[in-house]
Amino acid sequence: MSGYLLATTLPDGAGFSNGVWTQTLSPHATTNKRPALFLDRDGVVVEEAHYLHKAEDVCLTPNAAATVKAANDRNIPVILVTNQAGVGYGYFGWDDFIAVQARILDDLAKGGAHVDGVFACPFHPKAKGIYAHDAHPARKPNPGMLRLANEFMGVDLSKSWIVGDRSLDVLAGKNAGLVGGVHVVTGHGIKNGERAAALAVNDENFQVLPADNLDSARALIPILA
Repeated sequence: MSGYLLATTLPDGAGFSNGVWTQTLSPHATTNKRPALFLDRDGVVVEEAHYLHKAEDVCLTPNAAATVKAANDRNIPVILVTNQAGVGYGYFGWDDFIAVQARILDDLAKGGAHVDGVFACPFHPKAKGIYAHDAHPARKPNPGMLRLANEFMGVDLSKSWIVGDRSLDVLAGKNAGLVGGVHVVTGHGIKNGERAAALAVNDENFQVLPADNLDSARALIPILA
């Protein structure tokens, strides 16, 4: 199943903005210009699985819940921003995405953690039908999902950070005007050239830091100090 067709009811707070999945999940969704912690999903919060679409395949990365909880405890909104080309390709549908997300949120909750927002982009140059787009503004490294988070949740992008396993994640942060990003070597981060490409995004206005995983990234992010 692909496109907008859904067999299940949309979860609370969820909808679509011009084809991009948007969801606010907590009473603190309107953040009054607080900085946010943006996290890529696959390979960062959960172990990389090839086009993850089965709830039973969800596995959090080590101490991911502890990092999310550290942000929760500091009243820092945690926002997932995830490219979901699998939906665009027709490999799976939004119902599968919903089931996977429910499992991720449940697993985080077992560690006392919660996510405040989720934004997912199905558009890709090789996608089918309505999701075919050469350079959709929401697909990372473009900043559209982060800007939607600002629109829906009122975060302060200029003080926010992003953690990703690909250079395109940190580049999306830079393009959105974030202050910095952390590149991790879980997921795609282990691939040849990814770390070097991510660190090359660093400049005087956007800091890029290296870490092994989301757990070790926690100590590097000033808003979590």
